[in-house]
Amino acid sequence: MTAAVQTRAATDRVRRRRTRRRNLRRHWQLYVLLILPVAYFVTFQYVPMANNVIAFKDYNVVQGIWGSPWTGFDHFERFFANPVAWDLIRNTLVLSLYGFLAGFPIPIILALALNEVRLKFFKRTVQMVTYAPHFISTVIVVSMLILIFSPRIGFMADVLGFFGMNANLLADPDSFRHVYVWSDVWQTAGYSAIIFMAALAGIDPSLYEAARLDGASRLRKIWHVDLPGIAPTVVVVMILSVGSVMAIGFEKAFLLQNPLNLSTSEIIATYTYKIGLLNADFSLATAVGLFNSVINLILLLAVNTVSKRVTGNGLW
Repeated sequence: MTAAVQTRAATDRVRRRRTRRRNLRRHWQLYVLLILPVAYFVTFQYVPMANNVIAFKDYNVVQGIWGSPWTGFDHFERFFANPVAWDLIRNTLVLSLYGFLAGFPIPIILALALNEVRLKFFKRTVQMVTYAPHFISTVIVVSMLILIFSPRIGFMADVLGFFGMNANLLADPDSFRHVYVWSDVWQTAGYSAIIFMAALAGIDPSLYEAARLDGASRLRKIWHVDLPGIAPTVVVVMILSVGSVMAIGFEKAFLLQNPLNLSTSEIIATYTYKIGLLNADFSLATAVGLFNSVINLILLLAVNTVSKRVTGNGLW
C-alpha cells in the first residue's frame, strides 16, 4: 500500500512538472512581462528588508550596517521605556481605526448608489466629481485645509464662530482627527468606489431579472443581489485595509501638525521621521518602524484567518 502511494505521488509530481513546462512554453510572453515588476519588487521592496538589522545594532555610518556592534533589543527597550511611546501607539491606532470606520463603508455606499442611477449623464458627472480629488496631491489638500480653516482668511472660521464652535480647528487637538479623516474620505472615496463598481458590473444580470420577477424593491435587490455579489471584493479590501492600520499616511499628518495639536497628531510615522532623520538616531527609528510593520503583519494574518473561517474568502 505504501509503495502504491509513493508511486502515485511520484507520478503526480512528474505530471505537475510537465504541466508547468507546457504552460511556460505556451505563455512565455506573459512570464517575460512579469520580469520587470518582479525585479522592481525584489530590488526595492525585499532586498532593503535586510537593512532592518540596524534595529538590533548600534549603527555607525563609518562602520556601516554590518560592521556596527550588536545591541540586541536595547533600542526596543528604549522606545517602550519612553513615556511618549504609548501615546504614539494610541494616537496611531485611534486615527487609523477612525479613518477605517469612516472611510471603508462610504465607497461601497457610493458605488451602490451610482449603480442604481439610470441617467448616464448624471452618473458620469458624479463619478467625475468624486473621482477628481484623487488627483490632488496631499500637499495641495493640506494647503486648502489651512486656507479654509484659517482664523484670518478662512470662511469656515466665520461659520464655526457663528455657531459658537472653535474657529481654528487645526489648532484644536480634539478636532485634528476629524479634519484628517474626513478630508481623506473626500479625497479617496471616489477612487475607492471604482473597485466596487467593477465588482457590481460582474454580477450576473439574470439575478436582477429574477429579483424583479419576484417583486423585489430596489433596497431588497441591493441587499439580496448587490451585496452578496460584491462580498468577496469587500472582504479582500477590508483585509488589506486592516492590514495597513498602523501604516497611516505620514505626509498629511506631518503637514497638518503644529505645536497646538501635537498631543493627537504625533503618530509613529512622524516620530520615526523626527528621530531617524532629524536626530540621526537611525537604529531607534528602524526599531520603531520594524515594530510598526510587525503589528501590521499580525493584524493582516489575524483578519485573513478570521475572514476565511467566517466567510470563506481571504487573500490566500
